[in-house]
Amino acid sequence: MAVRKIRKIGDPVLRLKSKKVENIDGGIFKLANDMIDTVTRGEFSGAGLAAPQIGVAKRVVAVNFEDKPQIYINPEIKILDNKQVEQEEGCLSVYSILCSIKRAKKIRVIAEDLNGKKIKLEAEGMMARIFQHEIDHLDGILIVDHLSGKSKREFLSKINEVSPG
Repeated sequence: MAVRKIRKIGDPVLRLKSKKVENIDGGIFKLANDMIDTVTRGEFSGAGLAAPQIGVAKRVVAVNFEDKPQIYINPEIKILDNKQVEQEEGCLSVYSILCSIKRAKKIRVIAEDLNGKKIKLEAEGMMARIFQHEIDHLDGILIVDHLSGKSKREFLSKINEVSPG
């Protein structure tokens, strides 16, 4: 188990579509443990983490909601409520710069746990936001991609101010 380095915007792995996990083996267990360590004990701990954020293009996310970290393998979501909620959101891969993002209010998540058991849950509010954000990472999407025009330019200028050279 180890805290891993968070990949930052500009790293090509963040733009890849992650591969489905076919076998839950020792490598996946190690990845899961490293992700939990990183999201709970890392320098920039957070509410969630997707495997691409630590350089692994596999469909695995860690959700650290109410300080109860869980691993979800091959997660998929279905929108249950077309109502969208706009809220400030940050991302470890973009220097935790906050920006206002619209997300579905209520979703259903279908995934597997580390034992290969199917998980089905409904999430709303912050938990729904976390899942949508992390699954975006699995599809090579960053929060900047949800912005348009002036908001995107402002966001990118903030990144230029804080990113090291």
